[in-house]
Amino acid sequence: MKFKFWGVRGSIPSPGPRTARYGGNTTCIEVRTDDDTLIVLDGGTGIFSLAQALIQNKARPIHANIFISHSHWDHIHGLPFFTPLFIRDSRVRLHGVTDPDTGNGIEHVMGVQLQNSYFPVSETQMDATIEYRTLEVNQTIVVGDATVRNVMMNHPVINLGYRIECNGRSLFFTGDHEPHYNIYPADHPEHAAYAEWMAERSAAIDEVVRGVDALIVDCSYTREEYPAKQGWGHGTFDSAFALALRTGARALYCTHHEPTRSDDELEAVFADVMARHAAVLGDLKVLLAYEGMEVELA
Repeated sequence: MKFKFWGVRGSIPSPGPRTARYGGNTTCIEVRTDDDTLIVLDGGTGIFSLAQALIQNKARPIHANIFISHSHWDHIHGLPFFTPLFIRDSRVRLHGVTDPDTGNGIEHVMGVQLQNSYFPVSETQMDATIEYRTLEVNQTIVVGDATVRNVMMNHPVINLGYRIECNGRSLFFTGDHEPHYNIYPADHPEHAAYAEWMAERSAAIDEVVRGVDALIVDCSYTREEYPAKQGWGHGTFDSAFALALRTGARALYCTHHEPTRSDDELEAVFADVMARHAAVLGDLKVLLAYEGMEVELA
């Protein structure tokens, strides 16, 4: 199994000379299983470049299984530009969870974007076979020769983290995730109950992540930036390192880079957190994700 990053920025695309090395496209990760089944994690602007590569190397019909972590724009706004949607022999299956607040399934994500006010082409004009699969939380499904399991992460809207396993190798992608924190002060009557709920949710996440070969995590903020961003639904480099070490991941890939952060600033932040954790990393491999980075799990 192998995977490739096509988009690594968070919140909004940020192309330009300041982000040229790591890339300015938003989240999209291509996963190829051992039998070459194509799984795509999120449909940010990076999915357009993936689509162009698929068409250029097309030797047979394109069958894509797209898993959406959540419905915020930076994780879906590339979907209408996924070119295989317009090719007759393609099949695109979109997976995601029902929004508990609205009751809308994953088909709503595409439907909203393809309204005439926002996009000039309707789904009826797309030549591919398009299928929708609404997932249940904690459901495991088979995709080609891989299994895909999900778990609820912590974000202002429902967000699924995905674990993909194939022939003994595994990766986990958080989507957007902020480690749980107690929303009640210590003297509040709900504090203890909320702390118990947090512990249960964190344990559930750890159980799904445990022992993965590759852990791909939202590392939007530094520990200094985080207090002003608490509640926005994103993690820090430090919380990602803690998750990786706690669950025994073999490698950590830091992504969802803050869009205002230049490549030079990103490397400086990363150097600082690496230096602070040097004594506890052990065999954990830690990397900054960049567009075009390809990793084979062997």
